This record gives sequence, structure tokens and C-alpha cells, in this order.
Amino acid sequence: MVGKRNRTADWLQRQWRSITLWHALLIPVSWLFGTISYLRRALYKTGVFRQQRMAVPVIIIGNISVGGTGKTPLVIWLTQQLAAHGWQPGIISRGYGGSAITPQHVSAYSDPHLSGDEPRLLAQRATCPVWIGRDRPAAGRALLAAHPEVNILLSDDGLQHYALARDIEIVVIDSTRGFGNACLLPAGPLREPVKRLQQADAVIINQTGTAHPSIPTLPHTYAMQLTGLDFTNLVHPERLAVATDFSQQTVHAVAGIGNPQRFFDQLASMGIRIIPHAFADHYQYQPADLNFPGIIIMTEKDAVKCQAFATEAMWVLPVQAQLPAELLPHILAKLGKHHG
Repeated sequence: MVGKRNRTADWLQRQWRSITLWHALLIPVSWLFGTISYLRRALYKTGVFRQQRMAVPVIIIGNISVGGTGKTPLVIWLTQQLAAHGWQPGIISRGYGGSAITPQHVSAYSDPHLSGDEPRLLAQRATCPVWIGRDRPAAGRALLAAHPEVNILLSDDGLQHYALARDIEIVVIDSTRGFGNACLLPAGPLREPVKRLQQADAVIINQTGTAHPSIPTLPHTYAMQLTGLDFTNLVHPERLAVATDFSQQTVHAVAGIGNPQRFFDQLASMGIRIIPHAFADHYQYQPADLNFPGIIIMTEKDAVKCQAFATEAMWVLPVQAQLPAELLPHILAKLGKHHG
């Protein structure tokens, strides 16, 4: 089953890199998708569909393409920076990959099968309230009711969830994948056209290599680097290791994220020789999936789903976002403009 899912995902990724014969069928469908998407956004913009505004400023961190781009480390970084400047942030998320329907709090010990992997990771790392809900305005209201001290909300994803009014939009782009063939779903990876970036308050490029040619040059664009040096053991979190500790061992790298190759390349750049194992994004692991001989290194998002059956052979590489110094003043100035 895992192999079949991975092959399907790989096939789709290949179609989205270029224009193939399949697009004779797919492009007309993408035109329909684009028309519906445009009309929906216009109805919210003109007030036909009502946007729900929170009692505090809202920052959306999202993307216009399918798949992971590095939003979660950016959300963690932004909550830390805002807290350092006197704000009391809270985070809301849909909880993608989890089974929860109604708004609920997520803690560092929540079941990721219920909350989703990214919210659980945010609860572990962000040190601020995290709530999930398929209805994001309802999740925001629930968080604010439970934590009246919170005076700013960050929405992890939700750029296209226009029912939630927003004060600032931040769009994250994977530099190596970019926007592929720049077509809308299902002919390409885009949820909205590339020109949608012009309405964003900031564009963050997760700089993992040479920028893809589909990424346009825009104002208020900032490069983000994800760095990690120390590995943490899943069974004994107090045990740390560095890349050279794995130099004489068989190392299996596991990644169930939007772009697994990004993680594999990061480990390779650290001098670790790996056997890569790519899983579908948000994959729900079972012990049998990781029955590999030797050391297993995984991403933080994968680790929260493997904690319950972890062995001493499993390690995780926590990463931190590094961003230019001018980004935060830009965001603070935008907040001051809206709520000065």
C-alpha cells in the first residue's frame, strides 16, 4: 500500500513538472477549477459571502501550491519573535491528517491521529496555545475564549480559507519545486494562480537550492534557511548526537513530508550516507513501516507519529528557521498599520 501511494504521488509530481499528453484532458478541468476559485474569492471580497473577523489581528501563513513548503518552522519562528516583542500569540490550524472535527486544544501530548501531525509539533515547539478545527473562525473563537491573554492569531495554512478575515498574508514557497508547470489543479500543483502572490504581504522562499524558474521576482520577498545540527533520540530525548556519530553506521532516512528529497539532501549535506525512504505527506506510520536494520533518522513531523512505538535506533533532526533581520520589522509595521 505504501509503495502504491508513493508511486501515485511520484506520478502526479512528474505530471506537474511539465506539460504532457495527459494535460489535453487535465487543463480544461483546471480552467473550471480556476473559475470556481476566482468566483469564490470574489464573493468573499465583495461581501456576498461573509468573512468572520476575530477580535485580534490574524496572520495567515500559507501557500498557493499543493504540498509542504516549510510553513511550520516559519510559524514557530514567528510566534517566538512576536512573543519577544510583547505580543501574546496563539496558533490555529485545520489539523490536516487528524480525525478531529470540532474545535479543540492541542497539547504536546495530544494524539497526532486526532490532532494531525503539524499541530502536535507546533504544540511541542511553539510554547503558545494551539487549537485546531475544520472551521478556522470557530477554532479562533474557541482559542480566544480559553486564552483571553492572546492578542494575535497565527493561522498555519488557510490562505484559501477566505471565511477567516486576515490582516497579514505570508506565502511560503519551496525554492527547488517552485510552481512546477504553473498550472492550476489538477493539471498542475497550484491552488491559485501565481499572480495571487502580488496580494501577499510577504513571500518567503524556503531556500534549499537554486530557485525554480517558475518563481517570479516580487517585492517583500525573503529567503528562509532551515538549519539543524543536533539529533535527538526518540526514546531518550536527553541523548543528543551529531552527524559524525552516524558515519560508520547504516542510516535509513524517513520522510513523510511534502518534499522528502529536501530532507534527504539536508542529511547528505551534513555528510551522512543514507538509504532514503519517502512516504506520502502526513502518512500515518505503523511499526512495520519502519522495520529497517540500523539507525533511522526522521523529520520532526514524522517523529510525533512514531513516538508511541519508538525504539532507541530512531532519531529526529529538529530544525530552526533562519530569516533576514528585515522581515520582522516589515511584519510589525504591517500590524501597526492595521492596529496602531
